[in-house]
Amino acid sequence: MGVSVIEANNMGNTYQGGCFCGQIRYEAIGTPSHETTCHCAICRGTTGAAAVAWFSIPRDNFRFTSGEPTRFQSSRRGMRTFCGQCGTQITFQSTEFPNDIDVTICSLDDPEGVTPKDHTWVSSKVSWVRLADDLPRYRSSALGR
Repeated sequence: MGVSVIEANNMGNTYQGGCFCGQIRYEAIGTPSHETTCHCAICRGTTGAAAVAWFSIPRDNFRFTSGEPTRFQSSRRGMRTFCGQCGTQITFQSTEFPNDIDVTICSLDDPEGVTPKDHTWVSSKVSWVRLADDLPRYRSSALGR
C-alpha cells in the first residue's frame, strides 16, 4: 500500500491489530463504516462465538504488515482470513462489495476505538443471546451488506 504518514493523517485514523499469538499483524487507515455486530450462522460457525463485531474500510486502505494469513472461502460470495497458528479471524471480503474489506473489531489492538452501531442478521441470532442495548437491529443485513 505504501501510504505516507501525511497521507494517512489526511485519510482518517490508523488502526493496528493482529491475531492472538502475534503472528499476523495488520494496519487499516481511514474512517470505519458499517460498524456492526453480526449474528449470522456463518460468522458464528467460523469463530465459535455467538456474534462477531466488524467494521468496513476501503480495501486499498488495509494491509497485512507481518505474517501471511490463511484464506478460507466461507460461502459462495465470501472469503475470510485468519491466523493459521492460533485461529483468530481477521477479515471478511464479499464479492458483492469488492472495494471494501471487513475487519474484526476485537482483533484491533484497541477494540474500544471502534464501536458497533447496529446488530445484523438478528433473524439468525441464537435464542439465548439477549440484546440489552438500544442499537438498531436488522433481520438480515443493513444497507444491503
